[in-house]
Amino acid sequence: MPAEWEPQAAVWMSWPYNPGTWEDHLAGAEKAFVEIIEILTKHERVNLLVPDATVRARAEKKLAKAKIRQGNLTIHVIQSGDVWIRDYGPIFVKNASEIAYTKWLYNAYGNKYDDLLIGNEVPDKMPLKEFQRFDAGIVLEGGSIDVNGTGTLITTESCLLSPDRNPHLTKEEIEQAIKDFLGITNILWLSAGIEGDDTTGHVDDLTRFVNRSTVVTVVEEDNSDANYKPLMENAKRLRSMKDERGERLNVLTLPMPKPFYVGDRRMAASYANFLIANGVVLVPIYNQPSDKEALNTLKKCFPDREVIGIDCRELIFGYGSIHCATMQEPA
Repeated sequence: MPAEWEPQAAVWMSWPYNPGTWEDHLAGAEKAFVEIIEILTKHERVNLLVPDATVRARAEKKLAKAKIRQGNLTIHVIQSGDVWIRDYGPIFVKNASEIAYTKWLYNAYGNKYDDLLIGNEVPDKMPLKEFQRFDAGIVLEGGSIDVNGTGTLITTESCLLSPDRNPHLTKEEIEQAIKDFLGITNILWLSAGIEGDDTTGHVDDLTRFVNRSTVVTVVEEDNSDANYKPLMENAKRLRSMKDERGERLNVLTLPMPKPFYVGDRRMAASYANFLIANGVVLVPIYNQPSDKEALNTLKKCFPDREVIGIDCRELIFGYGSIHCATMQEPA
């Protein structure tokens, strides 16, 4: 599995449409999507899934107001359940001569959402026949892992070892499947995720590789916040972890945004849910003072890319953000 900063052929996305996910936040989610797609098409192709002709017409109307680079947006009519293609879509792998993809089982975060289970069928319907396919046969979501592209993968115990994913498998058996299907030699385990995350702790809200030996990880400075202890535990573990060469990781920190709520539900907002694409890094921001600190940190990590903040206060209502809503296809 290549690192996200390696050259990409395309980014796959699914247009938001499920009223059960969005309630009255759909227009806000669509606005974020238009901005994301407009920026990405300046740098690479975007393949966009829509469930039917009605949603296609709505998406095309919204996108007509944006500056989409001609030829860099292709729309495919495929039912997906909703936008989180990172979790139900193909996970691409490559070697020196070939790109292929792995298909994992998707059970809507431990069978939490019946209307999202259709996501498991999406890779079967995507136009991927040019690629060799490998079926892993176990439950795993793309947002639960992050890789450095040279053999090291990071994940969380709270998600991958959750009894609602693969209760019949041991930790060692899960590790072996990851090694077999993603070409991994070194697996690093963090503890748990952030408040409000319905995935039981996806790592792409916590800790991300920014180069082969460097990670950024979110930390909470307020010791009265529910995120304080788990995020401190994750940071502590990271500082003793090593990459596949046996070299200690370089650990940088990102702030957590101040807690914000819609009704009585805390939003699982994190700056770690950024997407690295060709020439650009798209970062979720939340109209908070900490936005600037997060963007500045990531600008130092990616001096050769433009780092752009996208207002995700509406998108986060659907329990995810930019990284969750995208899946890169390597070049």
